[in-house]
Amino acid sequence: MIAMIRKLGRKADSFVNGILDHVKLSPNVAETVKGKLWLVAKLVQFGGSGKIFQKLFNLRQGDKLLSSSHCYLSTTAGPIAGLLFISTNAVAFCSDRPIIITSPHGELGRFNYKVMIPVKKMKRVNQTENVSNPSKKYIQVVTVDDFDFWFMGFLNYGKAFKFLQKGVSED
Repeated sequence: MIAMIRKLGRKADSFVNGILDHVKLSPNVAETVKGKLWLVAKLVQFGGSGKIFQKLFNLRQGDKLLSSSHCYLSTTAGPIAGLLFISTNAVAFCSDRPIIITSPHGELGRFNYKVMIPVKKMKRVNQTENVSNPSKKYIQVVTVDDFDFWFMGFLNYGKAFKFLQKGVSED
């Protein structure tokens, strides 16, 4: 009984740390909350993460969504909050909220930041932690052409890493 309580305590602690990590990465807590509300509305509107994945990334015939996780994608402009989709044929990321850019002509454009990596183009998946703060964990996806994508701020880091490894190993 004590072992079960300790295990439950570790899971709760890991989940709380995941939420704190996720919120701390955001430059603005109010923007993060707005993004999450937008995402929940989309989940309800489309009927779940599988249908959102289908609509955003045009699944191939036979492609099956294994898992989805809230996280951040590291970019040169800073971390972008969104959903990481892990399927049998691809790993894909879509931002929670549209990103606003200005064209060379001064026009504003809004688009969701999207990345899609076919599983057959993935070389490996690495897990890393911050040396000075081991509770901060990262997942690196390296492609066959040695380009890397860094994901962080997972609500459930262990689950995401497990499914990413499974996706790579099924290829």
